[in-house]
Amino acid sequence: MKFKSIAFALAAIAAVAAKAPASAADLELLEAGKLQVATEGTFPPFSMRAPDGSLDGLEIRVMTEVAKRLNLTYTPVLIKWDSLLVGLQADQYDVISASMDITAERQKKVTFANGWLESGGRIVVQADSPIKSAADLKGKTVGALVSSTFAKIAEDKGATVKGYKAESDAMQDLVNGNIDATITDSIAGAYAIKNAHMPLAMTDDFVSRIQKGFAIKKGKPELVKAINKALADIVADGTYAKLTVDLIGFDPAPKEPIQSVE
Repeated sequence: MKFKSIAFALAAIAAVAAKAPASAADLELLEAGKLQVATEGTFPPFSMRAPDGSLDGLEIRVMTEVAKRLNLTYTPVLIKWDSLLVGLQADQYDVISASMDITAERQKKVTFANGWLESGGRIVVQADSPIKSAADLKGKTVGALVSSTFAKIAEDKGATVKGYKAESDAMQDLVNGNIDATITDSIAGAYAIKNAHMPLAMTDDFVSRIQKGFAIKKGKPELVKAINKALADIVADGTYAKLTVDLIGFDPAPKEPIQSVE
């Protein structure tokens, strides 16, 4: 009986330890028990406000579940797009969940967790616009997020780029006729047009195909490893699909996620 009691006690201790929050040192966190995550909070359907005022969206749902799998408290940090990477390097948060494309240039500055969503750039225009494809952008004024891959694409197509700090501002400027088009993420564009009932349309062609990643400051291999495992588990057990399909109508998980590069 004595040995059974000891065995039960050890099992109970192990169970508590398994559920205990990871220490800051274990996962290279800024604060023990918390996963501090940078998000814009203004880019539907990736990040937005629910009717009750709480944060919602694809990245919010997925990252909240990641934190849960790591036994950490999801702690959002709202920040503008053009300050995201600066804040990460300054240790203002542990990870960026904001809708960031994985590019070779960005991989030199940060480590991305394995790709968590696949999408691409699409051109958004007014419903009666003569712009039908990327070939029609030359000489036009095109809106895009400042410092984004979409701004570079518009420039390469011969357009004059007008920079914005929020995608929603570019979409509204387009509705008002202040720009000829905007380039945005295909998922975000479709969601905005449908749910905001905007008199806009997307051209048929994609200007890019990309995967989005959660950005982490270089030198944190344990945090990267932990997030990658949580993401893989979420996809494998069907949780990812449950979190995303009701927002956009399909499962955007990459079939072949881009792998982390330290």
